Amino acid sequence: MRQGLLALVAVSLLAACNKDFLDRNPYIGSSQSNFYQTAEDAEAAVIACYAPLQVEISDGAHFRWYFGDVVSDDSDKGGSGDTDGPDLLEFASFVGDPSSGIVLGEWKAAYKGITYCNIALENIPGIEMDELQKLAFLGEAQFIRAFWYFNLVTTFGGVPLVDRPLAPSEYAQPRATAEAIWALIEADLIEAAANLPEKSSYGVGDMGRATRGAANALLAKAYLYQGKFAECRERCEDVVFSGEYSLASDYGSIFTEAGENGPGSVWEIQYANDSGGNWGAQFWSEGTYTNVFQRARGTFSGYGFNLPTQDFVDEFEIWEEQIGPDLITKVDPRLGFSVYALGDNVADWGELTADATGNDNPYYARKYFNPASELAPFGDPNPNGGSNDRVIRFADVLLMHAEACNRLGDDAAAKASLKLVRDRVAVPWSAVANLTGQDLLEAIWHERRVELGLEGHRFFDLVRQGRAQEVLGSAGFTNGKSELFPIPTAEITLSNGLLTQNPGY
Repeated sequence: MRQGLLALVAVSLLAACNKDFLDRNPYIGSSQSNFYQTAEDAEAAVIACYAPLQVEISDGAHFRWYFGDVVSDDSDKGGSGDTDGPDLLEFASFVGDPSSGIVLGEWKAAYKGITYCNIALENIPGIEMDELQKLAFLGEAQFIRAFWYFNLVTTFGGVPLVDRPLAPSEYAQPRATAEAIWALIEADLIEAAANLPEKSSYGVGDMGRATRGAANALLAKAYLYQGKFAECRERCEDVVFSGEYSLASDYGSIFTEAGENGPGSVWEIQYANDSGGNWGAQFWSEGTYTNVFQRARGTFSGYGFNLPTQDFVDEFEIWEEQIGPDLITKVDPRLGFSVYALGDNVADWGELTADATGNDNPYYARKYFNPASELAPFGDPNPNGGSNDRVIRFADVLLMHAEACNRLGDDAAAKASLKLVRDRVAVPWSAVANLTGQDLLEAIWHERRVELGLEGHRFFDLVRQGRAQEVLGSAGFTNGKSELFPIPTAEITLSNGLLTQNPGY
């Protein structure tokens, strides 16, 4: 098994893109006997850990925004109709099928990524090299493994805990408890945060590598999900006071090509539009499919998924402001940078109209609706979107800090972080200045929704906040079942019954 995985390590390097640190010379002819000998071998093993992060199409299309947005109240499935992506529609109605490729793809991509991390973590310690660099490489693998387990535990609950390469006889694994998975996530991220470099120590070509700030931010999120608010606050403050991050002055710049890996980027999954990926080699494609999935149909050459709801649009604040003799109505500017509405001019595509799209959907997700000028310069543009996945932003960290402080009874500190996020877009502070306690907490939750909207957070936020039944009950959400998605039927079969299904499926 390990020999085969070493071959995959070499193949992953062949797929390297010219956008970031994945652009490294492949190690041709490597084998178990001559690999893991040098610092270059260690780096190659770590680089291979990043490749599965780019997997979006495997046994079924799976994206963070599938469950995070479409299964929430922020967006509808979209597409050409109910028969276009019917599995996703079922999950959005909370009757998803365990045999769906959506959950199987999510599961398999995660465990493929975990496997690469485990191989690196087992073999790098024995290499003679600079010890600080070795610890940094190990920190990268620990961060990525923790990221995958974070996705798994929030999606499925307790899952098999695999923290080392397995022999074929060990492939069938039972589920660990969710508490055991969270403990592994914490341990990995604590060690990673201690050994990883800061973002500023990397050059432009290494953007996207795990950093101390990314590890602390993901650890803060893990603590927040478990209700460990003091620990969450501490890790958020490690990020905030590091001096490594700041809010981009222009919210509208964040989701542009020029805004990738910007001052407010804590961690992004890197994608490139010029790697030549195709539908038949999805595992090694380094372009994203999100761009084509979220662009409007018709003359915009997209599939029209992830359509913002009216409820999401209505969440953005509207107020009146006296400017000279006139009373001007203003809207939170984040709305216009999150949602395209019919009648808008869409970058270099032209006007968004019902005739141009072929349907009368009033709204489209904007953040990954890339301009025509950014389509792949060669090959099929559909699997070669270039937009990075903004997984953790500084605004997210500030809002986690605000929530943790509020939960700990420190509303003054909570407001300080909340105010930074609101001031960046000039939304009136007076609307929340006097709020305290639960009212302030709900204002923080509101801010998360409008600041991070359509970035894959909403459903999971509602679940951890204990509000999913209240908000999504009319869509079919049921307490005790719908917090988690079903364990893939194929994985239960392969485990010879060791894996058990989540309740209600």
